[in-house]
Amino acid sequence: MNDTDRRKPSISRPLHFRPARPDDGAALWRLVGATGALELNSAYFYLLFAADFGDTCLVAEHDGRMVGAVVGYHPPRQTDTAFVWQIGVLPEHRGQGLGLKLLQEWSALPANRGCRWVTATVADDNTASQALFRRFARDCGTDCAVSPLFTADMFPCPHPAEPLYRIGPLDGSAP
Repeated sequence: MNDTDRRKPSISRPLHFRPARPDDGAALWRLVGATGALELNSAYFYLLFAADFGDTCLVAEHDGRMVGAVVGYHPPRQTDTAFVWQIGVLPEHRGQGLGLKLLQEWSALPANRGCRWVTATVADDNTASQALFRRFARDCGTDCAVSPLFTADMFPCPHPAEPLYRIGPLDGSAP
């Protein structure tokens, strides 16, 4: 067994995907912090999102432990759109296609069925997420349009621009 084999857990046991529950807030906060790649919001944010928007959020569990998640919602004036606020996978579970599987399972949630568009903002320096959303669009057989949304000068502190990724139109069924 080499070092890579020790770092990457075996996914021999299946992953379990489910909508977030109100009691998932603390685990979501820990997961986002542990990714090392996402902006960590307050613990209250994740508690509130899990409680109020759990039907548009998804968690992936391996051996009863949260290893990935999508925090999402439907923008109020865009009823045909599902927005990915954050998507994260623990470092030791990366490189196995879990990010793409999370997006596929998330788009198939009952609350997201019928949505014709998936949107997200992705920081200019986050090449992994950029590739993930483009791959998701390709696998869905649709377009991924990128347009300016939040420029770097809009942030109150140093922050890369966050353009909008708009994937669709989708046919309303899971990819």
